[in-house]
Amino acid sequence: MNEFKTMSSALSLLQTHRLVPVLELEDADAAIPLGEALMTGGLPIAEITFRTEAALESVRRMSGIAGLLVGAGTIINAEQARAAVDAGAQFLVSPGCFPKVIAFAAQAGVPIFPGVATPTEIGIALDHGQSLLKFFPAEALGGPAMLKALAAPFPAVSFIPTGGINPTNLAHYLTLPRVLACGGSWITDKSLLRAGAFDTIRDRTAAAVALVQEITATV
Repeated sequence: MNEFKTMSSALSLLQTHRLVPVLELEDADAAIPLGEALMTGGLPIAEITFRTEAALESVRRMSGIAGLLVGAGTIINAEQARAAVDAGAQFLVSPGCFPKVIAFAAQAGVPIFPGVATPTEIGIALDHGQSLLKFFPAEALGGPAMLKALAAPFPAVSFIPTGGINPTNLAHYLTLPRVLACGGSWITDKSLLRAGAFDTIRDRTAAAVALVQEITATV
């Protein structure tokens, strides 16, 4: 079993780094150099979204990088979840709250972060034993103000907001006491991946890590 395929070990990395790069890879050949760029930049976490045909092979390749916590995102059914875990995914992320995906993750012993946007969805997640939830799409739903309002009735829940988060608004989320980490795609936008600009991605990663450390130091 992969060293990170437990909730406690995944949570430890998330609590330390507080940032999850959300990656959309169109070419699996970019997986290893991208993973190495993230690692060199100081961020040993990656979420590969299942929005492209290259996603599954990208998970398989990137999960072979020692010390890198690799997850699969945009998981919407149990079949995708099974394929992702079989390929080496160490955690799963869903855009919504899907009981069959949660059940598979529990059976497989893999951390799952279901997506929520309403109090009802939070309740469903809690009923299925999940208390660390993806708040998505964060900015479109009202940003930090909406997140604070949603969190208030559910003191046992923590969040990983994702969607529209960037360096200019990251602090608005990370300074909220119920936010464990944030997901973001600005570090590895598709134009950089298509150009093979892995040095730039490494530098963006290092800048993001420094920004998180600066924000965290003020909390």
